[in-house]
Amino acid sequence: MSPVRILRLAAGGDGVGKLEDGRTVFVPRTAPGDLVELTGLRSHKRFARARLGRLLEASPVRVEPRCPHYVRDDCGGCQLQHLESGAQREARRGFVGDALRRIARRDVPDPPIVPAASEWDYRTKITLAVSADGRRVGLHPYDRAEQVFDLEWCHITVPGLMELWQVLRRLRERFPPRLEAIVLRQDREGGRHVLFRTADGEAWAGARDLRAELERRGAAATLWWQPADGVPRAMAGAGEAYPATVFEQVHPLMGDRVRAHAIEALGPVAGRRVWDLYAGIGETTAALAQAGAAVESVESDRRAVLEAERRGPAARRHAGRVEHVLGELKAPELVITNPPRTGMDARVVDALERLRPERVVYVSCDPATLARDLSRLPGFRLAGAVAFDLFPQTAHVETVVALERAS
Repeated sequence: MSPVRILRLAAGGDGVGKLEDGRTVFVPRTAPGDLVELTGLRSHKRFARARLGRLLEASPVRVEPRCPHYVRDDCGGCQLQHLESGAQREARRGFVGDALRRIARRDVPDPPIVPAASEWDYRTKITLAVSADGRRVGLHPYDRAEQVFDLEWCHITVPGLMELWQVLRRLRERFPPRLEAIVLRQDREGGRHVLFRTADGEAWAGARDLRAELERRGAAATLWWQPADGVPRAMAGAGEAYPATVFEQVHPLMGDRVRAHAIEALGPVAGRRVWDLYAGIGETTAALAQAGAAVESVESDRRAVLEAERRGPAARRHAGRVEHVLGELKAPELVITNPPRTGMDARVVDALERLRPERVVYVSCDPATLARDLSRLPGFRLAGAVAFDLFPQTAHVETVVALERAS
């Protein structure tokens, strides 16, 4: 097989090249400009996938990955550690621009991107998988979700959580039985939380002993337990119930910048009727209410709604899926929507198209579903788009798009 030149990166981070027969081939861990020999070619009718066999010519934007797991264990947590930071940002801009042009059919250039405040040591939450035999706790190799390698240190996670993990991983005999996953999380005040998810509802009696041992070793944390199909329970160390499983941005400083930009993109809100959809713990709702808006927020996680009520100023809050409570909402003048990776339900998109608010600001963590939803909103013109580099070393990108009602 002839060598392949990598031409660009596809959404998801794989390099894109051309085989001799003209088919596109996707190759992870490659950089634009690399000349590579392929291995493990898997052919499909119109494209192929392969692995990097040998690097014949290195791209000028290629760098040595900082994390040993990235190469040694083929860690799937990051996709772009082999690229310099500027090339990573250009790739993420391209992911957004390509989706807007190709899927949303909007004739726009690649958006500008706001650089990350930090490119390492930024994640305040990490979920660790447990191997089927229970012997390994860590992350999955790239494209091999059935396997788990033992994690030593994740270089994109805040050091406080990794220092906690150094102690925890030596106390595995104290973990609850039938363990499926461990979530490490650091809250806004710097408090550390460990959530153990198990495959059954068997009571875990060792939480207090584990907590005491962590304290003895200088690694205090609140311990949580979530049985199969159950709700998380604080088992040891909690002064008050912190919603450790409620969604919150894992790069808080950049999340704050995204939120501030989204609210600014909405324009003046004082005295206006505003929807805050997929509202999480209500940080955007609070900012809008403090600015004088009449806010209706919707969030499906009832624990998040309770936390929002505890934290924020008065607003009309709805606990439920957005598509299920649309009939309870008053027609908006302005909308902020921040859906999960799957995007908005078609019923929500249809409601926005029917109600035609003056302006919609869409915060997205997936360019493809963002573009799909925009393709269903012909009654709005694209007034602006900005990408945010929330997740350096990965192929993920956050985007804020402002839509104005077409005249």
